[in-house]
Amino acid sequence: MSLDPQLAPLIEDLDAGFPPVHTMTGAQARATIRSRFVPPPAPEAVAEVRNTTIPGPGGDIPIRIYVPLDDRRLPIVVYAHGGGFVFCDLDSHDGLCRNIANRVPALVISVAYRLAPENQWPDAAEDVYAVTRWAAENAGAIGGDANRIVVGGDSAGGNLAAVTTLMARDREGPPLAGQLLLYPVIAADFDTESYRLFGEGFYNPRPAMQWYWDQYVPATGDRDHPYASPLRADLVGLPPAIVVVAGHDPLRDEGIAYAHALEAAGVETVRCLFEGGVHGFMTMPMLDIAHEARRQACVELDRLLGHG
Repeated sequence: MSLDPQLAPLIEDLDAGFPPVHTMTGAQARATIRSRFVPPPAPEAVAEVRNTTIPGPGGDIPIRIYVPLDDRRLPIVVYAHGGGFVFCDLDSHDGLCRNIANRVPALVISVAYRLAPENQWPDAAEDVYAVTRWAAENAGAIGGDANRIVVGGDSAGGNLAAVTTLMARDREGPPLAGQLLLYPVIAADFDTESYRLFGEGFYNPRPAMQWYWDQYVPATGDRDHPYASPLRADLVGLPPAIVVVAGHDPLRDEGIAYAHALEAAGVETVRCLFEGGVHGFMTMPMLDIAHEARRQACVELDRLLGHG
């Protein structure tokens, strides 16, 4: 098992350049990450981008709706960005959301959920669930299909997407057509083999992951609650899942374990394993492996939604 050949010469600089967020406050980490963001000079074209807000449990939730270059009544992907529950935003994942919208094609609704530590568990998950309910109730008005709603996200956003499917089932919320989980945060277990192998030197260090959990669900909180750690949940009756796993990611084993658990619960599950990838690689557009992962994930999502 080796790193992707395009990643291998970059990994040392990538790892060294990632800020020591575990030594910062949430606001400091957020400002540091934001200061490094450079928007692309020519973002991928979509038919329309709409910025708006919807009512949420803690106030208005900003969302960004991407309308792809397609005039059919479209499935909807409610998308939660990654960022350790602490940072990133609608802009940081703009490129990925545009690409998903066009590839599927689907309406993508990106969610600016409340961030930790100012807003701790379960605030972020409640916001993503609220947007999912709104999407179902307003699908026709935005040109979407209420019968084909998927929740998705990467890293911490993958956790929020997985939790949203649990909330929808438990609360008799909107029926969901699927879940798209990109190297998701699934459980607060820092002693897996993949943490031992890749918890240092592979861009997503163990101290940072421990700090993210401390911000979102402090050690005094209920980290074993299924709405915090979906691996602890009863998974029967959840919608089909696409789980993307990076082979050189400390989260590799929990992603694989979650796919196993979904399958054991009778949930249709597709695994897309990219051995050469590191955590976050799908938002690194300079890498061919990122585009291949996007392609595979969207092909599977398209198939799940009945296009393919």
